[in-house]
Amino acid sequence: MKALPSDAPDGISNRKRPLVIILHGAGSSAAQVLGLAFPPSPLSVWLEIAEREQLVVIAPDGSKRRGERAWNDSYAGVTANPKTDDTAFIGALIDQAIADDDVDPARVYLMGVSKGGMMAYRVATEIAPRLAAFSAVLAAMPVSSNCGAPKTALPALFIAGTADPFIPYSGRKWLYQFPVFSSLAAPMTSVEESVAVWRELAGLAMEPVVTDIPRRQASGTTRATRYTWGADPLGLQVSLIRIDQGGHAEPSMTKHYPGLFAKFPGAQNADVETAEEAWAFFKDRRSARQ
Repeated sequence: MKALPSDAPDGISNRKRPLVIILHGAGSSAAQVLGLAFPPSPLSVWLEIAEREQLVVIAPDGSKRRGERAWNDSYAGVTANPKTDDTAFIGALIDQAIADDDVDPARVYLMGVSKGGMMAYRVATEIAPRLAAFSAVLAAMPVSSNCGAPKTALPALFIAGTADPFIPYSGRKWLYQFPVFSSLAAPMTSVEESVAVWRELAGLAMEPVVTDIPRRQASGTTRATRYTWGADPLGLQVSLIRIDQGGHAEPSMTKHYPGLFAKFPGAQNADVETAEEAWAFFKDRRSARQ
């Protein structure tokens, strides 16, 4: 699924456009992550950003496996993963967007949520030179990877909740410990260990700049804090937005999950707009390898 800018103002229409690729979670779809299927994802704000900023947004569908769409991410031992080469698939989407949609090859960005975030780690590991930056939301890296450790540093934004029932912030313990779920998941690192992989690869100091994000509702149960490593907003920088008491739901000021979806996966933070945070992190970055 693709969102293209329309009616670009004078002076913008002739410029090459940024590309943002968004990867949905397991059992979800491109339509859901763009707000066109139930339950609509807060990442649908990317459609508003695409119109405002004149960028190209592509949300591909993962392959179906056992009736659900998923990605062949880097988690070794997850037999329920499709056997497709999804990194090559995403690379082909980049090629097509550059050829057909006037995309700037130096401004290619990737965001994934949940299982899509796990796939984003793999893509950032395998074709890092093609990306200017990436973001993993509600996701962590595997303890055992089938594609090895990343070797090329990238600017990276992470967003994660400390009370996520599916992606434990502290890592390792998850449904894989129960035999009935063993084909679906595998041990994962903690979120902070995942962040450290990319921070260390970039050679950034251990101590981050810490910023408390203002609360929009005094009665809210969650609290958002930004941790930033690296002083250059145009260079290598790693950032974590930690949602204390946040569950498995993309933070959003404007798009709130309805009904049971607002409770079952844990609290949804309303102090951060996930897509806007990602665009602010992405927009001025360029790949130095193009």
